[in-house]
Amino acid sequence: MLSRIAESLFWIGRYVERADDTARILDVHLQLLLEDPYLSEAEACTALLAVMGVEIDTMDAGNGIDPPPPDIDRNLVLERLAYASDHPSSIVGSLSAARENARRARETVSSELWECLNMTWIGIDAARERATTAHQFFMWVRERSALVAGIADASMSQDDAWRFLTLGRSLERADMTARLVATSTISGAVPSWTTLLRSCGAYESYVRTYRGVASDERAAEFLLLDRLFPRSVLYALNQAEDCLADLAPATERVGVSDQARRLLGRARTSLEYRSLGEVLADLPAEMEKVQRACSASSEEVAKRYFPRAVTTAWIGEVS
Repeated sequence: MLSRIAESLFWIGRYVERADDTARILDVHLQLLLEDPYLSEAEACTALLAVMGVEIDTMDAGNGIDPPPPDIDRNLVLERLAYASDHPSSIVGSLSAARENARRARETVSSELWECLNMTWIGIDAARERATTAHQFFMWVRERSALVAGIADASMSQDDAWRFLTLGRSLERADMTARLVATSTISGAVPSWTTLLRSCGAYESYVRTYRGVASDERAAEFLLLDRLFPRSVLYALNQAEDCLADLAPATERVGVSDQARRLLGRARTSLEYRSLGEVLADLPAEMEKVQRACSASSEEVAKRYFPRAVTTAWIGEVS
């Protein structure tokens, strides 16, 4: 497979998952702003933008003691994280980038997958006009993202092309689920674990798993460490490792030479082989470790499978 095709498939998976998970995170936290009239909107929005990795020019550049400027509100959050077409971290920007990558890999992706991504991109403006609330737009994004994932799994052979797409989706899902969990500790109003489960579509699976016995500890365990639920951090890391192992089976007798796989393996074992209490004791730091591992692993994948050609520079003859 050509590296440019593999790279496009990898980023289709990442961008579609990014749009889906960004919609879930925004849906949870904007709903909290509506429910809690005493929550400082500027502080909550600033924290949400920070955890999503978005820098705002108007944000205070001081020592962090002064309150954030008053013009940071839910409208700014929606513009930067949902509607900004030129921002690859926004929902609209991610769906546009996914469609562009599918166009580049048109000879590899199935016709059904291309049509789904293309119609999603075409229908964004109409979906925004039809939606009377941001929640309705987020629901549309989640439905289209689920449709893309389902068509990819149903219409693509599970060969290297599917593995690159699934690898990108799994890395992004682990990263974004970690961000979703991290946002539960950085805003003035703390969403309950039940709210976080619902935002991940995990609530009903959780209730069936634990026979309706609800507790914050069990909910945290389900969202972080469950081996069977596809949106848990552990499941996503496992799936990414499996894709890397299938793409480049280990031939050495000792250890693993694939740096991307090693990074993910360390992040996974740090969660899997520790008690839940240890993980929850410093949850933001643990989730930051997962995010760093996913980012570093993505860079290693790019170095190995999507190498950039070195630009040839002509140097004049020196007399």
